[in-house]
Amino acid sequence: MSFVTPDQPRRATDARGVGARPPGRAGPPRRVPAARAAPPGRSHAPLAVAALVAASGAAVTTWLPVALALWLFQLSEGAGSLLDAARAGAAGWLLGHGVPLTTATGPLGLAPLAVTALAVWRLTRAGVHASRAIGARGGRSPSRTLAAATAVGVAYGLLGTLAAVVVGAGGPGVSPVRAGLTLVTVGTLAAGVGAARTTGVVEVFAAQAPMPLREGVRAGLVAALVLLGAGAAVAGLAVATGGGDAADLIGAYQTGVAGQAGITLVSLAYAPNVSVWSASYLLGPGFAVGTDTAVRTSEVSVGALPALPLFAGLPSGPVDGLGAVTVLALPVLVGMATGGLLARRLLRLAIAERAPLSWRRLLVPAALAGPVAGLLLGAAAKASGGPLGGGRLAEVGPVGWQVALAALLVTGAGALLGAAAIRWLARLAT
Repeated sequence: MSFVTPDQPRRATDARGVGARPPGRAGPPRRVPAARAAPPGRSHAPLAVAALVAASGAAVTTWLPVALALWLFQLSEGAGSLLDAARAGAAGWLLGHGVPLTTATGPLGLAPLAVTALAVWRLTRAGVHASRAIGARGGRSPSRTLAAATAVGVAYGLLGTLAAVVVGAGGPGVSPVRAGLTLVTVGTLAAGVGAARTTGVVEVFAAQAPMPLREGVRAGLVAALVLLGAGAAVAGLAVATGGGDAADLIGAYQTGVAGQAGITLVSLAYAPNVSVWSASYLLGPGFAVGTDTAVRTSEVSVGALPALPLFAGLPSGPVDGLGAVTVLALPVLVGMATGGLLARRLLRLAIAERAPLSWRRLLVPAALAGPVAGLLLGAAAKASGGPLGGGRLAEVGPVGWQVALAALLVTGAGALLGAAAIRWLARLAT
């Protein structure tokens, strides 16, 4: 009699310790499992189809809000059909990309930057969708990134050419060639940003870029955004102070509730333009609201202005005394704060690396912050201006190179001072 413990299950074993079958019983032949076939590769959309779908989605989602706002703008006691609104929306969509229009009152080239920002964002997403659709996600291939961006840009340019033909058939004059080339350029650049982020090319180039360049670009971008934010705050305060004038201008159109809503939406489309103009006012160069006019801290000379809410909140005269000091000091303080944040970041990195922070490692990116901020603000100033018809309103907005130069000097000097001050205080603390 044998006892089997639960830890020792009963089984017959051979000399090798391998489980054996009872004698006289031949088991079935062992079946070798067949090799599984490899799953078929995931199919991807053709590049042309993916780019056309992505570009069409970006165009439609940008055109619809413009068409709605202009349809409400045209509503005046039953006036304004959907067809006219669609054509006007296409004209406003092209204008938002920087394509000038020819109207009965003269050239119209003042692009609503809110439409521009919406178009750039949607094109960035189009680059993301197109690169994913062709299977380039995470591939870190510059050639596939460029192919996706170019394909989206070409498709977007074709849509722009078609829109120009439709607008020119019964509305303001517009050049289809100019529209096509402009939208190809904007579409390729914006879609390239989205495609590069999706494929991982951005990480590759960022890892290869020198540290001072990366830190300087980051600091300059922060300074430019803070200055634009300060300009938006000052412009909002000015409009709030003169809110009664803006309300009177909107109510003077006698278009009813829907029409006034449309006028408000059109005014909001130009709100980023006003923010850029306000930032240029803070930097010193100021801006123009017509030929031979100037709006800056030291001078305000404007003539008769059209009844547009866009011009509500303009300063009535030059700023003097404490107000002038505050306005002129604000951009310098922004630059100093940017340099201080840069120094704190580099000090933390130096502590993590257990290495001293040299003056060269600190001041080189601080010096680069000025040119980066100047380039960005100068481009924004250039894009925010343009003609608003013929005659006196042929020049509206700031001068790009003047804003770029002022931002370079003010932001660069402030960043150097702020970075050096934080570094000096850190040395005293240790």
